[in-house]
Amino acid sequence: MRNTYQLTHMSPYFYVNCHFNIFEFEAIERRVNMKTTDEKQGSTWLLCIHNIPPKPPYLRAKAARRLAALGAVALKNAVYVLPDDVRQREGLLWLSREIEQGGGRVFACRAAFDVAIGNADNDRIKSLFIEARDAQYRELAAEARPIFEGLNDSCAADEGRRKETAAWLAQLRSRYDRIVAVDFFGAPGREAMESILAGAEKWLRLAAAGEDKSSEMDAALRLEEYIGRTWVTRPGIHVDRIASAWLIRRFIDSEAIFRFDAESVSPGDLRFDMAEAEFTHEGAECTFEVMLRRFGLLDDSALKSLGAIIHDIDLDEHHPARPESPGIAALMAGIVLREDDDGQRLKHGFQILDSLLEFFRKHPTTNKAV
Repeated sequence: MRNTYQLTHMSPYFYVNCHFNIFEFEAIERRVNMKTTDEKQGSTWLLCIHNIPPKPPYLRAKAARRLAALGAVALKNAVYVLPDDVRQREGLLWLSREIEQGGGRVFACRAAFDVAIGNADNDRIKSLFIEARDAQYRELAAEARPIFEGLNDSCAADEGRRKETAAWLAQLRSRYDRIVAVDFFGAPGREAMESILAGAEKWLRLAAAGEDKSSEMDAALRLEEYIGRTWVTRPGIHVDRIASAWLIRRFIDSEAIFRFDAESVSPGDLRFDMAEAEFTHEGAECTFEVMLRRFGLLDDSALKSLGAIIHDIDLDEHHPARPESPGIAALMAGIVLREDDDGQRLKHGFQILDSLLEFFRKHPTTNKAV
């Protein structure tokens, strides 16, 4: 049974003009592997509207946990929205069965928010998901940061400390992966968590090998050995990878080639800001700071100022070392939200970093942390 409606008014608090199809959950099962043109374009959403009785008391909490696990966000009480894809439809199917077995009702529809009424157009819906995931990333990062920053710079840790850190890291990775699974639109807070994970994993590798980071890493590298190379990192770049690529292009190899595919690494490629990379987080240093140190660029006060800004943003510092950091963070976040293509993110990010470098070079008295 399938009917088409136009909904223009759901309550005094929620206005939306959308066309949607009410469909029975048996129909979801039959169509679960089908994708429409609208789905492929990402222009449709799933709405879930439930009516749960007060008893049994556990049912409402159980439904809330299920919706949270799917990554749903609330438009209003008992009205939730999800991206329209196979996994979400399957999830709603199981949720509906559990709620109806408990005496409640579930209604689902495919919706297109094609008219911006009541602040509920497609861009606003997308921003709700980004805000929700960003809050989860930041909460996890705030919890993990004190432990992460407590790791000694020296990697001569005893076995007990390493096992304790490995157990903490495994738990942190598991919680992070659950957030990533429902991060449909690449929330910017993900970058800070990736930084913490990469730094902790690097510390563990060096500690297990019994190596001292200072003796292994502090000697300046020979620039000529890094000319004509391809640099590889994960797709969906944010501030640390944008800044690291800028440093490579401006100070190491002006013709450097970048590839945004962590699964495709060829012999001779150089990896940065990813698991087991040649250049990534070390302790509390972000990748940009590590590259400044390892390439012997710390004598440049303007670059050190940039490094402090990138550190503040990448590690989501609540007490930034640089007054410029919040403004630059907003600019970089705007680039990420506006541009899906990593090449375009580099282009616009490079312009910001070029301008900052010029400013710090011409105003050297500003190259002091507050």
